[in-house]
Amino acid sequence: MADTISFARGAPSLDIVDVDGLSAAATRAFTNDPGGATAYGTSVGYVPLRRWIAEQHGVDVANVLVTNGSMQADAFLFATLVSPGDAVVAEKPTYDRTLLNLRGLGADVRMVDLEQDGIDTAQLRELLGSGIDCKLAHVIPNFQNPAGYTLSLAKRRELLELAHEHGFTIFEDDPYRHIRFSGEDIPTMLEMDEHDTVVYASSFSKTVCPGIRVGYLVGPQALIAQIQKLATNTYISPNMVAQAIVYEFCVSGGIDASIATVKAALADRVAKLDAALQEHLPEARYTPPEGGYFMWVELPEGTDVDALFTAANERGVAFVKGTDFLLEGGQNTLRLAYSGVTADQIDEGIRRLADAYRAIAPAPVA
Repeated sequence: MADTISFARGAPSLDIVDVDGLSAAATRAFTNDPGGATAYGTSVGYVPLRRWIAEQHGVDVANVLVTNGSMQADAFLFATLVSPGDAVVAEKPTYDRTLLNLRGLGADVRMVDLEQDGIDTAQLRELLGSGIDCKLAHVIPNFQNPAGYTLSLAKRRELLELAHEHGFTIFEDDPYRHIRFSGEDIPTMLEMDEHDTVVYASSFSKTVCPGIRVGYLVGPQALIAQIQKLATNTYISPNMVAQAIVYEFCVSGGIDASIATVKAALADRVAKLDAALQEHLPEARYTPPEGGYFMWVELPEGTDVDALFTAANERGVAFVKGTDFLLEGGQNTLRLAYSGVTADQIDEGIRRLADAYRAIAPAPVA
């Protein structure tokens, strides 16, 4: 349908992107450093932006690699650390592209249940105690994609202990940390790490705009140097123009204003989404997130999410099936991204989704 309302894409809608600020940053990038912005550059990224990121995290520049989006960072890390047959822990559910990348590498993906305060560390401890040689644990700690849940401070500490005890790397995949609109900020595992067990990734896609495609890794210097060689062989250097624009946007304070705009807008959208679900789809079970882009919704057992997807599409509303984020199960679940819809679309979108659900809902048990 031409007027489809999409809860599918985890990206900010155009009305909350600082287009004017980015345009001004681009002008400054070409004015202040035309040579750096237009040259091939270095495989570690645009040098001033790399330095700025290092300062934000309180690390040496040698601990930072800037990439073409955080998915490129993920791919570099997985290709460096994961071999066919290696056991890799992932949250259940987790980001679908992570599953695709790891399975494409032949990893033995072990999914551990995700609770409202993060990965089930008791289940993980039991899994590790069973004798598997875990190479990597992928965790999205803040406003997890797809669930919207946040890893508690206690579980962050326990994960660090488990990683040190069992010798695996924690991949802290954290693009949503700054999009918190309620609750208290929690230190990153990178900040708490005392044994070089954490590799941290983030992205400017969620705080600036997705089209900028700039992400980065922070990790032990020897590992970053190893990944740098892979980056050199992959593309010589990442996109210097985009990274120079991001740098100018950041040092001007534009990123702080952009984050404030995004947070205010998304807080309003979550409130509207919560109200719409309560009114139109009271059967839905969910936890309104304190930040980020996503809400995980469970419908009554017996719901066929494939049929719901088709019925919703016929009514002009889109979402992502929960089964996309799992190796098995999840037939009654879906992810709603509230970032890409405008506030005035939410009630109508959920009304259409509820109508689709009524059309396919399992008959009540007599």
